[in-house]
Amino acid sequence: MNENKVVIIGGGLAGLTAAIHLRKLDIPVILIEKNSYPKHKVCGEYISNEVLPYFQWLNIAVEDLKPTHINKLQFSTISGKTINTDLPLGGFGVSRYALDYFLFQRATADGCEMIQESVENINFTDDVFTVTTSKETIIKSKIVLGAFGKRSNIDIQLNRNFIQKKSPWLAIKAHYEGNFPDDVVGLYNFNGGYCGVSKVENNRINICYLASYETFKKHKDSAVYQREVIEQNLHLKHIFQNTQLLFDKPLTISQISFEQKQPVENHILMIGDTAGLIHPLCGNGMAMAIHSAKIAAEVINNFSKEKIKSRATLEQIYTQQWNKNFKNRLRTGRLLANILLKPKLSNIAFRIVMIAPFLLPMIIKKTHGKPITISA
Repeated sequence: MNENKVVIIGGGLAGLTAAIHLRKLDIPVILIEKNSYPKHKVCGEYISNEVLPYFQWLNIAVEDLKPTHINKLQFSTISGKTINTDLPLGGFGVSRYALDYFLFQRATADGCEMIQESVENINFTDDVFTVTTSKETIIKSKIVLGAFGKRSNIDIQLNRNFIQKKSPWLAIKAHYEGNFPDDVVGLYNFNGGYCGVSKVENNRINICYLASYETFKKHKDSAVYQREVIEQNLHLKHIFQNTQLLFDKPLTISQISFEQKQPVENHILMIGDTAGLIHPLCGNGMAMAIHSAKIAAEVINNFSKEKIKSRATLEQIYTQQWNKNFKNRLRTGRLLANILLKPKLSNIAFRIVMIAPFLLPMIIKKTHGKPITISA
């Protein structure tokens, strides 16, 4: 019987960070992850510096991975007009391949029990979860964290609202070698989507773009789409023509939903992309995943110490904290995406920012948080 152990389903950024935090508090953890490490993921691979105080408290020495340090943003419209600005907090570039593996090793060293299996069923009865895996491992626990990513069979099983709707988005990512500034994250608009470009460790360039399925389906494959649609933005054309693909082929993920999600479903506390996904153009998804892990670990700690007296109060406090930190950011992200994907609106917005460039850092702040600190 493992009822005193917190079960975390999913070993991405949010799940691994939550495991490390809980183990620091001497709370036993079982983490279930279907994939092995290290593994590339479709991701922008830029993290806002807001996470650094929290990483320091967790003794996560991210500098050991030799990330790039990014303090500038370059934005361009479809027509190629550009704006350059300083990022208010700055950030760093590191691949999920390196970072997730680094956090996995740390969580394991800290005593987190790892199970490499898929979760088939989660049942909640008499205030206890029963988690059943593909290999028929059965785990009982009073607390389950959902960190299973953007889209999962578990979402279908839980009958979550967003999973019922077909999503019009897909994302494609790969690493390249070539020339791109170490200290810049580029955001380049094209017809039907936008593309993020920034350096990660080992001088690699991460190029990740989000595209509407409506524009993508008219083309045979990603190479044709890149040539006929994405490279209509001359900045992107220059980047692709002066870089060399390092993957056998780009990674693709479809059915990405930016619909509103609930941070608690069937008494499971959702963290990271499982709780809510911000548009990649905001460059804040990784920091939000890490921050959500911190919020969940803190409320679980208070629940275990009986500072929070009931499950209902636990879920209420977590939901309040999640909404306080992320709800407005997600709303701003959806608004910005709607503007950027409508050429007329995008051009109007661009002209306004050109006249009043101080507005751009203000917009960036709306999608980012303050440095994540630990209360005494």
